Amino acid sequence: MRMDNLHTIRNLNEAKFILVTLLFLMLLPTIGFSQTEPKVDAVVDTLSIKIGEQIQYKITVETDSTDVVFFPEGQTFSPLETVEAIMADTIKNDEKVILQKIYSLTQFDSGAYTIPPQRIAINEQPFFTDSFQVKVADVVVDTTKQKMYDIKPLIEVERSNADMWLTALWILLGLIVVGGLVYWFFLRKKPLTEEEKVALLPPYDRALMELKKLENSRYLIQDEYKQYYSELTDIVRSYLEEDVHVTAMESTTSELITKLEMLRDAGELKLEDETIQQFQKILQTADLVKFAKNKPASSVAEQDRKLVEEIVTKTHQGLPEPTEEDLLLDQEYLEELARKKQRKRIYWAAAIFAGIIVLGGIGSAIYFGTKKVSDTVFGYPTKDLLEGEWVASSYGFPPIHIETPEVLVRQEPELPKETEELIKELQAFSYGSYVGIFSVSTSSITFKEQKEEPQFEAVIGSTLTNFEQLGLKNIITKQEEFVTQSGVKGMKTYGTGTLERPNGDSKRAKYNIVTFGGKGFIQQVVITWEEDDEYAEQIVDRILGSLDVKTQA
Repeated sequence: MRMDNLHTIRNLNEAKFILVTLLFLMLLPTIGFSQTEPKVDAVVDTLSIKIGEQIQYKITVETDSTDVVFFPEGQTFSPLETVEAIMADTIKNDEKVILQKIYSLTQFDSGAYTIPPQRIAINEQPFFTDSFQVKVADVVVDTTKQKMYDIKPLIEVERSNADMWLTALWILLGLIVVGGLVYWFFLRKKPLTEEEKVALLPPYDRALMELKKLENSRYLIQDEYKQYYSELTDIVRSYLEEDVHVTAMESTTSELITKLEMLRDAGELKLEDETIQQFQKILQTADLVKFAKNKPASSVAEQDRKLVEEIVTKTHQGLPEPTEEDLLLDQEYLEELARKKQRKRIYWAAAIFAGIIVLGGIGSAIYFGTKKVSDTVFGYPTKDLLEGEWVASSYGFPPIHIETPEVLVRQEPELPKETEELIKELQAFSYGSYVGIFSVSTSSITFKEQKEEPQFEAVIGSTLTNFEQLGLKNIITKQEEFVTQSGVKGMKTYGTGTLERPNGDSKRAKYNIVTFGGKGFIQQVVITWEEDDEYAEQIVDRILGSLDVKTQA
């Protein structure tokens, strides 16, 4: 009879814990436990300090020399503050290695504090140190030796003009500097740069100047024949385009020679056959140097430059003189013609711009889809969230580090008395709602009593029950292991359902429940969104990719 009573009491206690978990851990989480194979030890130099003094917290890890060890980083010793962390020593012993890291901790409020267990990852396997109780004492002031004095009364003093003159001087100097900058960058007539002066020269003079510059270059001395011939042909081709008005830069050697011969036959350019043949030979040599890696003698290269200079001169001289009719064209007619051309260009530009917009819209709708184009033009909630400025922060304790499109807002759930007896602290944060277009929430719970294993299935079941109460029907559930950036393992529950709305309408929804847990605490992240929302899918992937948790309760 006595054994039956004990059994009944034990079952009631377990049922009570599961019931509380189902009712109030709607957002909560879950984690696995680590096994210790390498040796991890932690010591502190003192358990009692005064306000502002420091504790030396030393972690020693003895493990295989090939193992990868990650020590705690950041403010993981809360409520104590980490002042600095120093890798103290590394000792090798045969195939073993002893690693030591020292953390300087402090606290500026008096009281008794607990340094939480610290997580050390060895080959992504977690190991935990012991916790320490630390007392922080006030700095005692002996009032019997230190005399106390009354507060002195206020004394009226005359206002000094020194600060005013100093301020006026700084303002004057600032105005002088601003005026100088405005004059230097906007009002003064800026001298032309060498490139601008060269660009203003006529094509013939500019070509001769560039050929002279090529003559003084070090290409031939440095055996850079490809660069030499490239600049040589570019100079003469550019000149022909500007002065002779023939498309030379994009023409092949044979095409350019043919165009010059046609101009000569039409009487628009006076050039001898020998000059054209010399030019053709130079272009062919340049093609061999640039594409066949041919290397002529330096004397030949220099001679080619001189011949190009003569060809430019003969071409300039072979251009026909402008007719008297051209010189006597009415200036007003030219200005009116220029205005008409300008208006025509404006009309064409407007028409082309409108056509580009219309054709671009049609092409974008065909290629990307009408919805994506509409969302880009008119906006869509999840698209705006995805492309907005994201926020990375830690929520609750033990902390959940996560990156979200918006800051999660703290929630204050009301807990019944029977729940408060079990829960030490509940911290919940969320954005959006389960019945909305998108939502994300986190929660961290710490219990007054330490449990060996958290009730993962009960916590996940309570969240799914909450979904059903909000109108989610036909829920499909799948589960798989989830691993954070730092190697902490948890459980990912995901699936779909149909959300029934009060107006009789329904929509398909998806959800992710990522759960972690350990001794005395549970953590959970819940994300819900509409099915077939590609922007929300990308948001979820980014959130889960950034998710990390600390497992010290």
